[in-house]
Amino acid sequence: MAAFAQSAPCWADVQLPDLEAGKRFYGGLFGWTFHAGDGMPFADAYSDGKLVAALAGKRDGRMPTAWGVYFSTDDIAATVALVRRSGGQVITDPVPAGRAGVLAQAADPGGAVFGLWQAGERAGFEKRNAPGSFCWTEVRTRRPERVDPFYEEVLGFRGTDTGPPADGTVPFRMWSPAGTEPGEDTAVGGREVLGDDVPEMLPSHFLSYFAVADCDRTAGTAVHLGGRIPSPPADTPYGRTAVLQDDQGAVFAVLQPNGRLP
Repeated sequence: MAAFAQSAPCWADVQLPDLEAGKRFYGGLFGWTFHAGDGMPFADAYSDGKLVAALAGKRDGRMPTAWGVYFSTDDIAATVALVRRSGGQVITDPVPAGRAGVLAQAADPGGAVFGLWQAGERAGFEKRNAPGSFCWTEVRTRRPERVDPFYEEVLGFRGTDTGPPADGTVPFRMWSPAGTEPGEDTAVGGREVLGDDVPEMLPSHFLSYFAVADCDRTAGTAVHLGGRIPSPPADTPYGRTAVLQDDQGAVFAVLQPNGRLP
């Protein structure tokens, strides 16, 4: 079992109304194969025989259809206590997931939801930063003045700003785990500010990225499978990226890295 550094993103899953439809979409998009949970409405996803994510059927229709990301912690009870002390909200107190580990869910002061994972027999991703697997996550928020210190306190992140941009808005911030030198080489996630051009109805959220070999082809395949392209392929300093939506409404991003992936 490969261990994850404290506060590193270690897992991602998606909550879907129709689990079987989700398997068809992501199997067709990323080439994932699946192993269903014993009597449970979820399926582990594999790429090249290695764990990369999970799909879960929603038990409550009021739950959002969305991808979630989990951060590793060595002491989930202590991290949950920090969430409360730092102005966040605990949505799900620590609960065992069999022998795999212990999970909790929380929201930051801007309302973005994330998960915490204390590993048992399962550390998390068995493959990442390679085509068909998770490679990056960023919180998109309207409240950086509250969110930045929250993640520094709760997860021990240390930030590196990439700006300031020419228009004077808040620069993008990369997060590096405690004990590392902040910068692109150590970053595990980021923070982006939602601008005035983003509808107010869109809440703060985490956007997770999956690496692909060809961004444009993947975007085209998503549409062929019934999905949408909220943000079409575009070049960035780290590669070509697009924001996609699956055929049930869950939003995620893909990145064709150019070798500069943190």
